[in-house]
Parts: sequence; structure tokens; C-alpha cells
Amino acid sequence: MKYVFDSGPLIDLFRHYYPSRFPTLWEKFHALVLEDELTSVREVYNEIDSREDVLASWAKKEKDKLFSQPTVEEFQFVSEIFKKQHFQAMIRRKERLQGKPVADPFVIARAKVLDCQVVTTEVFRENAAKIPNVCKHFSVQCINLEGFMEQEGWTF
Repeated sequence: MKYVFDSGPLIDLFRHYYPSRFPTLWEKFHALVLEDELTSVREVYNEIDSREDVLASWAKKEKDKLFSQPTVEEFQFVSEIFKKQHFQAMIRRKERLQGKPVADPFVIARAKVLDCQVVTTEVFRENAAKIPNVCKHFSVQCINLEGFMEQEGWTF
């Protein structure tokens, strides 16, 4: 596998690249999923599922193929992430209190364990507890949606 998707890029794909208008993009995306080159995590599914929109309907159909349960190694790596107190801020107080899913540490852990790149909309900010910051700390490659499309040679 080459890529682990966070929820942001999936939201952007559905917001800007409608499947009916960009069928070739979605064929290529689906092919990467079938070839085990693109994956995500169950917590991303849980974040998307709460939206009740076209993306959520699509995610339900792709649930078993795209959104994986964490492995023991991934859980262990999530634990490593949170050993750094600063990165505990990835789980914001609001999400904790409301019991909302938090996918970020699981996305990073899957990428680390499988030696993949994280695809996210988050941007590196000095001293932040964002996906790019955690990826940099643990030497996990991190790109945005445009970088993913460039690497795959997609032009639409």
C-alpha cells in the first residue's frame, strides 16, 4: 500500500470531483483501493458516517474494502504517539467530551506500520499537534490531495 487517507481529502474529493463528472478519477481511485495501494482506517469511516451525505453513502459501500480495523502494531504505535505529551492535543477536549471519533493517530499509525504516505488536508504549523507535525516527528511521509494526484500522474 502506498497511501493512507485521512477524512479531509475524501471530503474534498466528493466536494470538488463529483463521481458523475469525473468518472475516470473515481475509476483510478477505486483501482488503487482494489490493488491495496490506497487504504484508510475505521475511525475515518466513523467520522464520515456521521455526516449523512453522499460521501457517507459511498463510504458505507466501501467500508470493508477501504476502511481497516487497527492491528495490534497500529495500536502500539498510537500509544507511542501519545507518549509525547504535546501530541495528546490531537484529541481535542470537545471530541473527548462528546465521544466523537478521532482518526488522526490511527491514520498516522497505519501509515507508519505499512510504510505508506499519509494524505491529509492538514498543514504543518510550528509546535502544533497536527498530522503533518506528528508525521515529521516519526518520519512518516505526509502529502496533501494535490500531491497525491501529482504522484499518481492524474490530470483532469
